[in-house]
Amino acid sequence: MIVVMQKGASQEQVDYMVERVEALGLKSHVIVGTERTVIAAIGEKREQMKESLESGPGVAEVLPILAPYKVASREVKPEPTEVIAGSLRVGAGSLGVIAGPCSVESEEQLIATAKAVKAAGATALRGGAFKPRTSPYSFQGMKEEGLKLLALAREETGLAIVTEVMACEDVDLVGKYADVLQVGARNMQNYRLLEAVGKSPRAILLKRGASATMEELLLAAEYILNEGNPNVMLCERGIRTFESHTRFTLPVATVPYLQAKTHLPVVIDPSHGTGHTYLVPAVAAAGIAAGADGIIVEVHPNPERAMSDGYQSMNFKQFEEMMVKCRRVAEAVDKVIR
Repeated sequence: MIVVMQKGASQEQVDYMVERVEALGLKSHVIVGTERTVIAAIGEKREQMKESLESGPGVAEVLPILAPYKVASREVKPEPTEVIAGSLRVGAGSLGVIAGPCSVESEEQLIATAKAVKAAGATALRGGAFKPRTSPYSFQGMKEEGLKLLALAREETGLAIVTEVMACEDVDLVGKYADVLQVGARNMQNYRLLEAVGKSPRAILLKRGASATMEELLLAAEYILNEGNPNVMLCERGIRTFESHTRFTLPVATVPYLQAKTHLPVVIDPSHGTGHTYLVPAVAAAGIAAGADGIIVEVHPNPERAMSDGYQSMNFKQFEEMMVKCRRVAEAVDKVIR
């Protein structure tokens, strides 16, 4: 259920209704909107609960939540959420640009990339310290040494750090260095990991699984929100289909669909979604035109020598050219890169 507070309801009234919701055995989530505050009351609903809550001080109305994903739903929060993590702002008109190498390989590689992408307009630096690879013989990342280099790049450039966390036991370690914890496509339905990052104070970038439906993605986000972390970004990175001309199939329609269903910001990943460098700029621009709140792309000083995903990474000049196009499109759809 949603307890909609009256416009101008006091903090004391909100606190009282939170206590009342929890006394009924429900879990409360307070969401402060631009017009009014609502309290999502999650749990098994009994007939008398609605009447009991409607009589509370400062309550305007009590409504059912029809979507299976409760806190993520637009029913609970009609206006879009803006996630802010250091230099990164995503959602509610802000367009975040996350760029950097697939893997952290060396200090020289990472610092050069961080400076180049910032100069071109990126608002956050991505880089993998822990790398989930299909083959156990592929480069697995520099782990904590890679995290330290990411923190050094933040000191050098001021860019927020986005990096993947792969296991529950690594959440605190990665959170010590990063501004945004990325949950990769392979872990979208790792529910223990989702609960663990939900307890983290860091913002979360949740990638859609390669075979996941929209409802499964939103319910995965609900796991994080249900643990109390409101700073969740959804990422469309492409799904598996019968097509082979791209690495995955990236459905741009995901962007407006999700924005109709949830208040959470939507980011697209044209690097993984296409798997080909020459396709990335056009698909990034298309995603922004469709209303995406952010893009995440792979950039490397020398893609031919990259230790992972070089075939879908841009060099510095290509990224700079892409940003020129993306700025023009962003302006046309009233998005601001800041």
